[in-house]
Amino acid sequence: MKAIVALFAAAGLAATATVALAPSVAIAAAPSADIGGTWTTSFDSQVGKQTYTYTFKVEGGTLTGHSKSNLGESDLKGTVDGDKVTFVENLDYQGQPLAITYTGQIVSADEIKFKRDVAGQGGEEFTATRQK
Repeated sequence: MKAIVALFAAAGLAATATVALAPSVAIAAAPSADIGGTWTTSFDSQVGKQTYTYTFKVEGGTLTGHSKSNLGESDLKGTVDGDKVTFVENLDYQGQPLAITYTGQIVSADEIKFKRDVAGQGGEEFTATRQK
Protein backbone atom coordinates (compact mmCIF):
# COMPACT_ATOMS: atom_id res chain seq x y z
CA MET A 1 0.00 0.00 0.00
CA LYS A 2 2.84 2.36 0.92
CA ALA A 3 4.44 1.58 -2.44
CA ILE A 4 1.27 2.62 -4.30
CA VAL A 5 0.99 5.86 -2.31
CA ALA A 6 4.66 6.61 -2.99
CA LEU A 7 4.14 5.90 -6.70
CA PHE A 8 1.19 8.34 -6.94
CA ALA A 9 3.10 10.95 -4.95
CA ALA A 10 6.09 10.65 -7.29
CA ALA A 11 3.87 10.85 -10.38
CA GLY A 12 2.13 13.95 -8.99
CA LEU A 13 5.46 15.61 -8.20
CA ALA A 14 6.77 14.85 -11.71
CA ALA A 15 3.63 16.32 -13.32
CA THR A 16 3.90 19.45 -11.18
CA ALA A 17 7.56 19.86 -12.10
CA THR A 18 6.76 19.45 -15.79
CA VAL A 19 4.03 22.10 -15.63
CA ALA A 20 6.23 24.43 -13.62
CA LEU A 21 9.06 24.09 -16.15
CA ALA A 22 6.85 24.58 -19.21
CA PRO A 23 7.40 28.07 -20.57
CA SER A 24 4.44 30.39 -20.45
CA VAL A 25 3.52 32.02 -23.72
CA ALA A 26 1.78 35.38 -23.73
CA ILE A 27 -0.26 36.01 -26.84
CA ALA A 28 -0.56 39.70 -27.53
CA ALA A 29 -3.46 41.09 -29.50
CA ALA A 30 -2.53 42.05 -33.03
CA PRO A 31 -2.13 45.79 -33.40
CA SER A 32 -4.81 47.53 -35.43
CA ALA A 33 -3.67 48.57 -38.86
CA ASP A 34 -3.63 52.25 -39.76
CA ILE A 35 -6.39 52.58 -42.35
CA GLY A 36 -6.88 56.30 -41.77
CA GLY A 37 -7.38 58.23 -44.98
CA THR A 38 -9.45 58.08 -48.16
CA TRP A 39 -10.53 54.84 -49.85
CA THR A 40 -12.56 54.28 -53.04
CA THR A 41 -14.46 51.47 -54.70
CA SER A 42 -17.18 50.74 -57.21
CA PHE A 43 -19.37 47.67 -57.62
CA ASP A 44 -22.62 46.44 -59.12
CA SER A 45 -25.62 46.13 -56.80
CA GLN A 46 -29.36 45.43 -56.99
CA VAL A 47 -29.93 49.14 -57.63
CA GLY A 48 -27.18 49.49 -60.25
CA LYS A 49 -23.53 50.50 -60.22
CA GLN A 50 -22.41 52.22 -57.03
CA THR A 51 -19.28 54.31 -56.60
CA TYR A 52 -18.07 55.06 -53.07
CA THR A 53 -15.49 57.22 -51.36
CA TYR A 54 -14.84 56.43 -47.69
CA THR A 55 -12.87 58.63 -45.33
CA PHE A 56 -11.66 56.75 -42.25
CA LYS A 57 -10.13 57.94 -39.00
CA VAL A 58 -8.95 55.40 -36.41
CA GLU A 59 -8.14 56.17 -32.77
CA GLY A 60 -7.34 53.12 -30.68
CA GLY A 61 -9.71 50.52 -32.07
CA THR A 62 -12.49 53.01 -32.84
CA LEU A 63 -13.25 53.86 -36.44
CA THR A 64 -15.13 57.01 -37.43
CA GLY A 65 -15.54 58.53 -40.83
CA HIS A 66 -17.76 59.42 -43.73
CA SER A 67 -19.05 57.70 -46.85
CA LYS A 68 -20.14 59.37 -50.05
CA SER A 69 -21.72 57.52 -52.97
CA ASN A 70 -23.89 58.18 -55.96
CA LEU A 71 -26.84 57.30 -53.65
CA GLY A 72 -26.03 59.63 -50.74
CA GLU A 73 -23.73 60.40 -47.80
CA SER A 74 -23.43 59.12 -44.26
CA ASP A 75 -21.24 59.30 -41.18
CA LEU A 76 -19.65 56.00 -40.17
CA LYS A 77 -18.93 54.39 -36.79
CA GLY A 78 -17.20 51.08 -36.21
CA THR A 79 -14.09 49.26 -35.04
CA VAL A 80 -10.71 48.07 -36.27
CA ASP A 81 -9.26 45.01 -34.52
CA GLY A 82 -6.03 43.71 -36.01
CA ASP A 83 -6.84 43.11 -39.67
CA LYS A 84 -10.64 43.14 -39.14
CA VAL A 85 -12.78 46.20 -39.93
CA THR A 86 -16.48 46.63 -39.13
CA PHE A 87 -18.72 49.65 -39.47
CA VAL A 88 -22.29 50.71 -40.16
CA GLU A 89 -23.41 53.20 -42.79
CA ASN A 90 -26.82 54.69 -41.95
CA LEU A 91 -28.00 55.87 -45.34
CA ASP A 92 -31.16 57.79 -46.17
CA TYR A 93 -32.32 55.99 -49.31
CA GLN A 94 -35.31 57.60 -51.06
CA GLY A 95 -36.51 59.01 -47.74
CA GLN A 96 -36.14 55.72 -45.86
CA PRO A 97 -33.45 54.94 -43.28
CA LEU A 98 -31.22 52.09 -44.44
CA ALA A 99 -28.53 50.46 -42.25
CA ILE A 100 -25.69 48.90 -44.22
CA THR A 101 -23.27 46.78 -42.18
CA TYR A 102 -19.73 46.29 -43.46
CA THR A 103 -17.23 43.63 -42.44
CA GLY A 104 -13.79 43.69 -43.95
CA GLN A 105 -10.32 42.27 -43.87
CA ILE A 106 -7.27 44.44 -44.39
CA VAL A 107 -5.26 42.73 -47.12
CA SER A 108 -2.45 45.28 -47.37
CA ALA A 109 -1.73 48.92 -46.56
CA ASP A 110 -3.67 49.83 -49.74
CA GLU A 111 -6.43 47.20 -49.99
CA ILE A 112 -9.41 46.10 -47.87
CA LYS A 113 -11.78 43.32 -48.93
CA PHE A 114 -15.33 44.06 -47.75
CA LYS A 115 -18.67 42.30 -47.52
CA ARG A 116 -21.72 44.41 -46.86
CA ASP A 117 -25.19 43.51 -45.71
CA VAL A 118 -27.98 45.88 -46.71
CA ALA A 119 -30.65 45.94 -43.98
CA GLY A 120 -30.28 42.21 -43.34
CA GLN A 121 -31.12 41.36 -46.96
CA GLY A 122 -27.67 40.40 -48.23
CA GLY A 123 -25.39 42.53 -50.30
CA GLU A 124 -22.14 42.74 -52.19
CA GLU A 125 -18.47 41.86 -51.89
CA PHE A 126 -15.87 44.32 -53.15
CA THR A 127 -12.35 45.66 -52.64
CA ALA A 128 -11.64 49.21 -51.53
CA THR A 129 -8.31 50.81 -52.42
CA ARG A 130 -6.46 53.60 -50.61
CA GLN A 131 -6.18 56.89 -52.47
CA LYS A 132 -2.77 58.53 -52.29
